[in-house]
Amino acid sequence: MKSATGIYMAFIIIFLWLGCIVLFMSTHLSFSNPLIYLLTLIQMHLYTGLFITAHDAMHGTVAPHNQKLNSLIGQVSTALYALFPFGNLNTKHHKHHQFVHTKEDPDYHQGNFFIWYFSFIKQYITWWQIVAMAIIYNVLKIWIIEQNLLMFWVIPSLLSTLQLFYFGTYLPHKGEHQNKHQSKSQSKNHIWAFFSCYFFGYHYEHHDSPVTPWWKLWQQKEKNLEI
Repeated sequence: MKSATGIYMAFIIIFLWLGCIVLFMSTHLSFSNPLIYLLTLIQMHLYTGLFITAHDAMHGTVAPHNQKLNSLIGQVSTALYALFPFGNLNTKHHKHHQFVHTKEDPDYHQGNFFIWYFSFIKQYITWWQIVAMAIIYNVLKIWIIEQNLLMFWVIPSLLSTLQLFYFGTYLPHKGEHQNKHQSKSQSKNHIWAFFSCYFFGYHYEHHDSPVTPWWKLWQQKEKNLEI
């Protein structure tokens, strides 16, 4: 019987995100209270977890025994993140793996951090997503304090895109690399690797074993260090 650990990990992240956003939306905090910024960072990290869960679904590792459930969890995760269509992300991500560090790689762009980041965002976000999110935002304002919407819904999702891009794309793929995956990994530090981007700083390990879920990437790092 195949392990259901991937499903459990996905549900933990999804329900933590849901629980926190519901709790934070009803929390009354002023901008002078430092707790509001800590909660924003927590929500940012959970947003990143949603995308990492969807990413694992792209590689079929969330529910490897049931690909319909795997894709459903992936779509739920990307919808909660920012209404992304899972199929489109899936196609482009596999293109990244197939053509890494080339002109055909949708995640690669020559240029400085900001030019690369905006090129990266343009690859994935669409005008209808922006319109739909704006409509949802204005509807939610009827019941939720706007400050809370900004601090716990809008800002964390935007910060999460920077987190994902910086640790999961820019640092691993900038410059030239003398290996078959055209990527590099951060130095071993499992605590930092988790909090920075769910172990995706171990990026060579991901490209070397795409079917390894995020919560096992640290083990791949250990194996590579032993070689």
